[in-house]
Amino acid sequence: MLVSWNTTNMCNLACAHCYRDAGQRAEDELTTTEGMALIDEIAAAGFKIMIFSGGEPLMRPDICELIAHAAGRGLRPVLGSNGTMLTKEVARRLVEAGAQAIGISLDSVDPTAHDRFRAEQGSWQAAVDGMKSCRAVGLSFQLHTTVMDWNYDEVEKLTDLAIELGCIAHHVFFLVPTGRGADIEHTSLRAVQYERLLRRLLKKQESVGLEVKPTCAPQFIRIADQLGVKTRFQRGCLAGIAYCLINPVGDLQACAYLDTPVGNVRETPFGKLWREAELFRDLRSRQYKGNCGTCDYRDTCGGCRARAKFYHGDHMAEEPWCLYRRGKIEHAAR
Repeated sequence: MLVSWNTTNMCNLACAHCYRDAGQRAEDELTTTEGMALIDEIAAAGFKIMIFSGGEPLMRPDICELIAHAAGRGLRPVLGSNGTMLTKEVARRLVEAGAQAIGISLDSVDPTAHDRFRAEQGSWQAAVDGMKSCRAVGLSFQLHTTVMDWNYDEVEKLTDLAIELGCIAHHVFFLVPTGRGADIEHTSLRAVQYERLLRRLLKKQESVGLEVKPTCAPQFIRIADQLGVKTRFQRGCLAGIAYCLINPVGDLQACAYLDTPVGNVRETPFGKLWREAELFRDLRSRQYKGNCGTCDYRDTCGGCRARAKFYHGDHMAEEPWCLYRRGKIEHAAR
C-alpha cells in the first residue's frame, strides 16, 4: 500500500494542470511534530511506500527531517517534484535522509512547450539539471509526464529521453480535471485517444528496458491483458483500496484527484479513517454503476473514480473515457 502526503501548498511554479492549485503556503499546514505523528500512524496502518509531494516538497524546510523519520519507521520514502530546486547538494541531503527515489516532471521534449505549461521560463532545463544532480549522487529518479492533446504525439520521445537521462521509469499521467486542471479540461484525451495511446505505451514497454506505466488510466490493465503484455501491476485504480492522500492541512482523500475529504488526521487518527471512512468502503465494494458495474475487468481496472466524479457527479459512476464499455474496442483502436 502507498500513501501520498502533500507536505505543503507552496510551489515555485504555476503549472496549468495543478490539482492542488499550488503556489502560496496554505494556512495551518501540518507542523513538523504533526507530520512525524502522521508518519507513525501511516506505518502502524501497514503502508509500505510514502510519497512526499506538494506543491513542491523541497520548499518545506523540514523535508529531510520528515523523510528520515519515515525511513526510520520502515517506510520507503519517495518524492514527487518539479525538479527545479534539485541541486547536487539538495539531492545529496535527500539521499542522506533516506530518500529512495524521486519523480521529476517533464511534459515535452520541447523546452519552450514545457516552460509554457509550467509557467516558468527555464523550468525544463532546471528539471533536466535536477535529474543530472540525482544521477551524480546516486538518487534514483523517474520521469513524470502529464499527457494532453498537445503532447499526445511525443510521449514515446519522452520515454527515449528518460532512457538517455538515466531514469528508472517513465510514468505517464492522464489529465484529470481537478484544481487548475479543470480549466484545461478541453485538452484532456478522449476515449479513442486513450485507447490508442495506452496501446502505444504498452508496445513501447516491450521494446525498452525501463518501466513505462500509465497512471490515472486504469484501462491499461485491460489492454495489457488483451495484447498479452506482461505487467507487474494487478489493479488499475487504487484510490481508497491501496492508496490515499493527505493534503497540506491534514484532510484525507481517496486520491489526489478525488478531492472529497473523508476526515482530518488532526481530529481522527489516520488508521481509523483509513479503515472506516464511508467513501473508502464504497470504493472497496467495487459496486460500480453503469457499464463499469458489468464490465469483465471491473475488479482489475475499476475505472477512474475521480473522472467519474467530475463528469457524472458520482464517484461510483462509470468511467467516461473507455471504449470497451461501448463495445467499440475492436475497430476504434486501430
